[in-house]
Amino acid sequence: MNATDAAIVRATQAGLPLVPEPWRAVAESAGITQAQLFARLSAMLADGRIRRIGAVPNHYRLGYTANGMSVWDVADDAVDALGARVGALAFVTHCYRRPRRLPEWRYNLFAMVHGKSRAETDAHVEQIRALLAPALRAHDVLYSTRILKKTGLRLA
Repeated sequence: MNATDAAIVRATQAGLPLVPEPWRAVAESAGITQAQLFARLSAMLADGRIRRIGAVPNHYRLGYTANGMSVWDVADDAVDALGARVGALAFVTHCYRRPRRLPEWRYNLFAMVHGKSRAETDAHVEQIRALLAPALRAHDVLYSTRILKKTGLRLA
């Protein structure tokens, strides 16, 4: 990582500045133009130095305090298609396939669900259950008890 790339990471590691033109402010702090900033970010994405650029909301501060990772045991031949449908639901923020760890862990589809109450989250989980019903064998919900990480790449 060269000095310019490091300056970009340092300028964004705590989040984008809360100004009308955040990318312009980042570029200025790195001593480059906005076009150069976008070119450097594209290059870092392309070569894997950064994986993604995205928003990382604090769901608790937004009022979503009943957050649960729903885990599903669905037929392996249907998990990809069903996962795409679950991931498209507005109340699901993360949805992915994971390998089973038999005999202890039978679940192969994970979907993070957020709600402002446990009842709201449970209703969302019920919607997922109905969607998965034909291929569903078992499910559970692991409710969050604390925030573990809300940061991206950090440079000293």
